[in-house]
Amino acid sequence: MKRDRTHYLYLAVIAAVVLGVILGLTAPGVATELKPLGEGFVNLIKMMISPIIFCTIVLGIGSVRKAAKVGAVGGLALGYFLVMSLVALAIGLVVGNVLEPGHGLHLTEAARDAGASQAKGGEGLTDFLLGMIPTTLVSAFTHGEVLQTLLVALLVGFALQAMGSAGEPVLRGIGHIQKLVFRVLAMVMWAAPVGAFGAMAAVVGETGVDALKSLAVIMIGFYVTCLLFVFLVLGTILRLVAGVSIFALLKYLGREFLLILSTSSSESALPRLIAKMEHLGVSKPVVGITVPTGYSFNLDGTMIYLTMASIFVAEAMGDPLSLGQQISLLIFMFIASKGAAGVTGAGLATLAGGLQSHRPELVDGVGLIVGIDRFMSEARALTNFAGNAVATVLVGTWTKEIDSSRVKEVLAGRVPFDEQTLAAQEHGEYGEHGEGPHEVPSQPHPQADATV
Repeated sequence: MKRDRTHYLYLAVIAAVVLGVILGLTAPGVATELKPLGEGFVNLIKMMISPIIFCTIVLGIGSVRKAAKVGAVGGLALGYFLVMSLVALAIGLVVGNVLEPGHGLHLTEAARDAGASQAKGGEGLTDFLLGMIPTTLVSAFTHGEVLQTLLVALLVGFALQAMGSAGEPVLRGIGHIQKLVFRVLAMVMWAAPVGAFGAMAAVVGETGVDALKSLAVIMIGFYVTCLLFVFLVLGTILRLVAGVSIFALLKYLGREFLLILSTSSSESALPRLIAKMEHLGVSKPVVGITVPTGYSFNLDGTMIYLTMASIFVAEAMGDPLSLGQQISLLIFMFIASKGAAGVTGAGLATLAGGLQSHRPELVDGVGLIVGIDRFMSEARALTNFAGNAVATVLVGTWTKEIDSSRVKEVLAGRVPFDEQTLAAQEHGEYGEHGEGPHEVPSQPHPQADATV
């Protein structure tokens, strides 16, 4: 059995995060200069997202004979995303009104200027919808837009599906490209400790401890709300529908959570989530549609953040929102947030844009959030990621596109994930009419995981 050297990689990430925090506290001037290290690593990961999404979706759709099955998966996923987003908004609304986190804070001139600058980052619904269409068939890959890549991949997947046997050589070729892309991603991951060190040093150096003291209430309240949502709401649904423990699933995704924590962006773990969900036993079409779509439409953590942050800003400005105003504002943000695909800072721009359109006098108060947004962004990203992992298992269960026996084997640790190739073991082939995966006995030998 080959030794998993990546174990040391993630120990190095933990050590890098700790060193970054220490440097940020002891030498903030030096620490802030290291910000490009973190940005560079996140950019390396983002470089891989478009080709991975394209290959995954095309292979998934191209292997299913009935287009209606793909449409059913997408419709079910979008319906679930809508319901869970509304649940997250409702939870944030209740907690925010109970805590009244912004009461007693005072707005400084620096915070006022910071808030005004954020208001320029909002995006209207029309711009968002038109932005889903790429300029050319290949520009989606060069611009790194998740939804544009999703649209192109869907079109190519359905075209190959319609070609029948003539499209099989193309599918095989894309399968080889997917193996290559995952191998490149595995190489890029070795830069994670450097990226984590630079990112954490910079944020601690910029923020310091003093900025956190007066804002501790909303930070703690937000973290606790996210934890309750993940373990109580998502955990209960996952247990009732799929019979899977939320603790076992989160343990399986532990390395991905560490990566998100160190980069503050759930996008950094998107390629690994796709690979791990396939390895878990969910079929390629379900993974290929649910995960990329969820990154734009299933932002549970962002929903909770927008709710609590809106109430916080209004309280801090001494102009609390009525219940009707809260609901109206949050409905707008619910729609506007659907393009904030896990990107650091996107939630802040959506918050500012929503306040600008509904209550312009409150926009300056967004500056109070800027200082702690990075720390809240981490909780946002972790919650969004957990929500998408749970959604993939649930949609797979509802559509009967999941190998339940394999799920138990993988979560029990008997079928380990191959960290060298980031590739899933083939756990089922699609039948002639796209009936979903046939049961294949699990093999615990780790070398068996090296094929796609």
